[in-house]
Amino acid sequence: MGYLFISFKSISVNKLLPCSCFYHFLCFLFVLLTLPYFSITTAQASLCRTFCGTIPINYPFGIDDGCGSPYYRHILICSDSGKLELRTPSGRYQVQSITYSDPHIIISDPFMWNCQDGNHFRATRPFSLDTSTRFTLSSQNDYLFFNCSEENVIVEPKPIFCERFPDQCDSTCDSSSYLCRHLPGCATALGGSSCCSYYPKATQSLRLMLKYCASYTSIYWRNGANSPDDQVPEYGIRIDFDIPVTTHCLECQDMMKGGGNCGFDTQSQNFLCLCNDRNVTAYCKNNGTSGQHSRAGVIAGTATGVSAAGALGVGAGIWFWKKVRAKAPVTCGVQSNENRLF
Repeated sequence: MGYLFISFKSISVNKLLPCSCFYHFLCFLFVLLTLPYFSITTAQASLCRTFCGTIPINYPFGIDDGCGSPYYRHILICSDSGKLELRTPSGRYQVQSITYSDPHIIISDPFMWNCQDGNHFRATRPFSLDTSTRFTLSSQNDYLFFNCSEENVIVEPKPIFCERFPDQCDSTCDSSSYLCRHLPGCATALGGSSCCSYYPKATQSLRLMLKYCASYTSIYWRNGANSPDDQVPEYGIRIDFDIPVTTHCLECQDMMKGGGNCGFDTQSQNFLCLCNDRNVTAYCKNNGTSGQHSRAGVIAGTATGVSAAGALGVGAGIWFWKKVRAKAPVTCGVQSNENRLF
């Protein structure tokens, strides 16, 4: 029994451990070579989300990189809680709604005055847009400024002719504004605080106004339920946007041609039609025409490359195993001139 025990122990040390080293090497090689394939497959097969919470996300917007138009890349962010936010140089603001028929976004600025503040004015900061984007502040916004210094700001009622020649009254903050006398939802909230209406032409003029005024708020005019002429004032900022229309995108969205989603290559920003199983440069039902560029081909090529690399790796592993077996067996972790790789 002692001889058998010694023999078994000798086999376990001298034979099994080198084999175990080889199997560990093969497992490591397999994981190393196949991991890129799985990551690429997952990335290419992902689809564009069409909602963030209850707000629809349609072209030209996208909340996933590569979706929508590259002009609006990284502009909208969908939080984990399902809240849609707009990113601007002055911060991130919650999106209340997006209208595509009359292209505009409504956002709320938590730093602006609201009815709950009354005549207590909190510290605020000026809202600004990136001028390089296709966003513009809507002319349907009205800005109200509170407790402005009359030594530094011209606060007076605007003459009647300003309605016909508004450019001649740009420097005046209108103290007779209708909205100052009829604040939406809280007409008497200001108490004895002063109010005037002014439309800043640029971010710099808004900063200058806030330097001499206690606070401000934005009110936009939305269309009423009865008719477009029946407008209702509400708190918020209306931002207009352009919808880039291209023949490629119209063909991509055509249901007769597959009904894909318009997107772009994240590297070159060239147009791509995003289909359920692949991405192409024309439209989903392209039947393999010469202009088609499919990312499925990229995946297939990657898989082929991975398979070839895997075959080479396995071959190298077998060669290594045979070399080890031809030499004196060693335990895992012990290195000598006979079994070193490099």
